[in-house]
Amino acid sequence: MSSLHKELIAILDAEKLTPYFQPIVSLIQKKIIGYEALIRGPSDSPLHSAFNLFNTAQRFNLSTKLEFICRELTIQRYASLGLREKLFINVSPSVLLNPKFKTGMTLKLLNKFGVDPHSIVIELTEHQPTDNYELMNHAVLHYRNMGFEIALDDLGAGYSGLRLWSELLPEYIKIDNHFIRGIDTDPVKLNFVRSIQNIASSLHCNVIAEGIETENEFKAIVNLGVTHAQGYYFARPAFIPLEKIDSLLFVSNDIDSVLLSPFKAVSYITKLIPSISSETPINEVMSVFQRNSNLAILPLVDNCVAIGIIYRDLFLSKLFASRYGLELYGKKPIKLFLDKTSLSIDQEVSIQAVSKKLTSEMRNDAAFIITRNGEYMGIATIMDLLAEITRQQIESARYANPLTLLPGSVPINEQMNQLLAKKIPFCVAYFDLDNFKPFNDIYGYDAGDNIIKAVANILSQFITPEKGQVGHIGGDDFIVIFIDDDWLECCKIILDTFQNIVPSYYKDEDVKVGGIHTENRTGHKCFYPLISLSIGIVDPASTAQCQSHVQIADMAAGTKKQAKKIDGNSLFVNKRLQYHTHYPSI
Repeated sequence: MSSLHKELIAILDAEKLTPYFQPIVSLIQKKIIGYEALIRGPSDSPLHSAFNLFNTAQRFNLSTKLEFICRELTIQRYASLGLREKLFINVSPSVLLNPKFKTGMTLKLLNKFGVDPHSIVIELTEHQPTDNYELMNHAVLHYRNMGFEIALDDLGAGYSGLRLWSELLPEYIKIDNHFIRGIDTDPVKLNFVRSIQNIASSLHCNVIAEGIETENEFKAIVNLGVTHAQGYYFARPAFIPLEKIDSLLFVSNDIDSVLLSPFKAVSYITKLIPSISSETPINEVMSVFQRNSNLAILPLVDNCVAIGIIYRDLFLSKLFASRYGLELYGKKPIKLFLDKTSLSIDQEVSIQAVSKKLTSEMRNDAAFIITRNGEYMGIATIMDLLAEITRQQIESARYANPLTLLPGSVPINEQMNQLLAKKIPFCVAYFDLDNFKPFNDIYGYDAGDNIIKAVANILSQFITPEKGQVGHIGGDDFIVIFIDDDWLECCKIILDTFQNIVPSYYKDEDVKVGGIHTENRTGHKCFYPLISLSIGIVDPASTAQCQSHVQIADMAAGTKKQAKKIDGNSLFVNKRLQYHTHYPSI
């Protein structure tokens, strides 16, 4: 007898096995709905890892004995922890078909330790070929009648995963972690999981993405509509399992926070539609739709948290796709009819940001959930979103500067007032050209327009939407609202960039002398240096003290006046910080 064989027998005889539990998370409910039970051998043994343990048991025909011992220890530990969430127990098909298993050994263990059979999910782990599908079907039906649910593990890694899926119609499908690892950068894996999710939706089956380790992998599976997840990203297997997932892990794709935008928040198009519980029986939902012929959308909400959306047409088509649809599903909870994770958006997010998210993720949701502090607030529809965006585009064009197409004073002022109302820190910079009029008189208005457009391009280049908002309030005057902390450094870079491009707008002879000679307003000959840029800045501490954009505009005009007193490209902050550059000597 080999040393490994002896080691395995010693472990089994002494039951030196320890159950660990890893959470399975609902991405709709944003909470733990179950735990997969995992087994570890003694820490000082070569059979400590589950892989070595079960492979060795298979080699020496001890798999059935090992699984029975694991099951008893797992159920006992689960009961002692007082867990209310479901328990996922790994079972190989060969053991599932074992007569000892079918006689009700697991049910006896559940009764012994006071565990409800409806809490148990039998997770079929297929590491060997399975071809007796008829026998498997009978076995699964037998266990379902006891109250157990069925999960199919490692879809995509086994011998006949899709065949088993179609034959057994499990309540859960677990996608092998190979297809989840790096899914955010691998289009093949992305399309594979998307296809699995689409099939699962049509079969009312819950998909569990295994092996999620990074935030980007999490975001990718959320965007695909996958409803459940498991992996180190949430929690590692533990002897004392995690009871609650950190809410910060349920990150959104860049729009959960309040974004800078001149447009209205999505709450503007939100409608409060009465909700029902996700546990409501399907036949009751049918009655709700029958009583309300105009009701097209029905939100599911549990304890103030939105779980998903039921669409009337889709619901009815699925229910009556089968001749006995109502008889088969009538008493089951409506949550089984949720196809994918519904998009959930905070009420403060701008309509523009929502539109961007829907477009970038290519979602075709007819409606989405609006929340306030994570709780259900109402529903917004794509039709209302499109109508409001169209209205905003018309309004934006109305107030845009015709030369640069940048927002004019009206949307910029509204922006400041919104930020003040939400107490979001920001600073305001007033940009103005020096010596612009004489240049315009000598070189013509077309050249003058080109200088103005050059300023607009530089501002737009260095001030992205994440940093702030650029506005053109008329003539050669620009206003920038900064929400980023590096506003001062950004302004210095803009001054240096502008200084470098200005000579290209003058004739060589004017560049050589550093400016132009022309008459002033009184008719006297004067010398005007090359155009420069002056910036007056009102810092965040000062804008925070203001009540409206009017006060900020007064302060910005004052700081711009001080900046224009400084020669060359310059800036002046209302706290008397100065910066300026000069054109090099020619």
